[in-house]
Amino acid sequence: MMKEFTGAIFDLDGTLLDSMWVWEQIDVDFLSRRGIDLPEDYLKKITPMGFEAAARYTIDRFGLQEQPRDLIGEWYAMAEDYYKTKVGLKPHAKEFLRCLADQGVRIGAATSSDSRLFEPALRHNNIRDYFTCVTTVRDVSRGKGFPDIYLYTAGRLEISPARCAVFEDIPEGIRGAKDGGFMTVGVYDSYSGHEKEEMIGLSDYYIYDYKELLEVVR
Repeated sequence: MMKEFTGAIFDLDGTLLDSMWVWEQIDVDFLSRRGIDLPEDYLKKITPMGFEAAARYTIDRFGLQEQPRDLIGEWYAMAEDYYKTKVGLKPHAKEFLRCLADQGVRIGAATSSDSRLFEPALRHNNIRDYFTCVTTVRDVSRGKGFPDIYLYTAGRLEISPARCAVFEDIPEGIRGAKDGGFMTVGVYDSYSGHEKEEMIGLSDYYIYDYKELLEVVR
């Protein structure tokens, strides 16, 4: 079935980039500086959000007397070095992207992250040239629980949702993509492993490793 598709849209953090450990460490360090232990549900709550929304949520939840720009600046300072030098790819992700490109599939990204972080990571891992476009939640009015970012990215790829697959590692992303009429591929990530069964139920396909799809698209 994958061979019928002419477009592919990938989330980045936790889906292509093995990066969620960075955000957990940042969350731990950021809250620890303020004498707050990391709540179990915090990472799940902020993952679908852009930085501005995540900062406002954090301020409201913990009653911080800070401005969103202060939190965002601190998060960036903590994250930039990791993304430039230490964030790698999920197993066989680069090989899968290369295989899609060889088959003429147009590739886009739809992310909640920021270009100052993901661009160095994509270039460091030598995969930036595979992407026709990269869209962020700042380009649309609603977050990843809605189809907006996937529809916008498909439009930039000039491919209809019915001919495009979306790869995501969180339930909110899968739901949003399905609401937009896309085929969905859930990708396992250890940091969202507690949602695995939900992901399996929601996704059209579910994979633990991109190696599982290589023979399908060749």
